[in-house]
Amino acid sequence: MKGYCNNIEKQTLENDDFRRVLYTGKNLQLVLMTLPPGCDIGAEVHPDRDQFFRIEEGDGVIEIDGVANPVEDDFAVIVPAGARHNVINNSSEPLRLYTIYGPPEHLDGIVHATKEEAEARHRDEEWDGQATE
Repeated sequence: MKGYCNNIEKQTLENDDFRRVLYTGKNLQLVLMTLPPGCDIGAEVHPDRDQFFRIEEGDGVIEIDGVANPVEDDFAVIVPAGARHNVINNSSEPLRLYTIYGPPEHLDGIVHATKEEAEARHRDEEWDGQATE
């Protein structure tokens, strides 16, 4: 197995897709996200997985169980399993970040250009147990 090794900051800053799955292991998944101005991921709860967010560019808010946490470049946030959360871009520039799910959430290699595409296809594209390698 090769694992994943790359310049995550560069990849995150160059990403224009709402969601892009970079790597899926048996226990973790690495996903790039870019939220355009005024966009959010939508409030959600993952009862069985923790989630890590790293903001590379932009300003926004990550809400966790009703608490608004302002975030900007270089911020990291961990959302524990069972917490209701949302990532919101309330600025005039894109919010670029990566997230790590443990265990994985999405099918390996999935790319959703927009939030609308992600919402339309999400139920059919939940993780099926297949890893990148």
